[in-house]
Amino acid sequence: MQQSGGLKFRLIIGVVMALIAVFGYYSKNQVNPITGEKQHIDLTPEQEVAMGLQSAPQMAQEYGGLYQDNEVQQQAKAVGYKLVKQVEAEAKAKGVQQPYQFDFHVLADDQTVNAFALPGGQIFITAGLLGRLKSEDQLAGVLGHEIGHVIHRHSAQQMAQSSFYQGLVGAVATATTDPYSGMGGGQIAQYVAQIQQMKFGRKDELQSDEFGVKYMIQAGYNPEAMIQVMEILAEASGGAQRDEFMSSHPSPENRIAKIKEHIAKYSK
Repeated sequence: MQQSGGLKFRLIIGVVMALIAVFGYYSKNQVNPITGEKQHIDLTPEQEVAMGLQSAPQMAQEYGGLYQDNEVQQQAKAVGYKLVKQVEAEAKAKGVQQPYQFDFHVLADDQTVNAFALPGGQIFITAGLLGRLKSEDQLAGVLGHEIGHVIHRHSAQQMAQSSFYQGLVGAVATATTDPYSGMGGGQIAQYVAQIQQMKFGRKDELQSDEFGVKYMIQAGYNPEAMIQVMEILAEASGGAQRDEFMSSHPSPENRIAKIKEHIAKYSK
């Protein structure tokens, strides 16, 4: 009887925790100033900018600092700013102000093949990836994709989602205890949360590919170069086939198919 009462108490606490997590997540509503989409985010664009600027030096240090060739740095910035002009023109046409502070940096790491964007507009590409690119159009494809992450506010969205799933995992862990199970309820919930967040990651990548293609076309770059970038990334990974279900990025084949659709859509 006492054990039954304890279970009921844990279930009640778990339900309350879950309701708090759900309410907290879905009460965070903002309209993206550029895309117009409704998103569950609690950071303001200004806070994203501040977070990105504060994090940029540490992130650069983790990749060996900035690449020590000012000409290369300026070339990357020129391509990036050319794409940002398209973002600003799009925002102006919608009667809104582009709220992000974009800047582009080449990192010294020549072994890692990577590019990423911090919240608010700080965008990085490693020397390892830049050295594999064969044209300015391909560089525009990489930077356009990362600009897409910033415009869609993917980092801020992922932060809110992570907080939400952590709340749900805590609720399940509180409500379920099975000493005879090899995997407790909390562990199962953690696994499900991880898979769900990976799904969001794949969606984010495809969204950013689309925006990258659009900005490339608007800036006068050849969007087919985005497909070439996908092939370069596939080659850099050793051509290994990954299980897309357990990856935060879609397979190169799926991305290329979608990119071709975007090229047809925005080239009209």
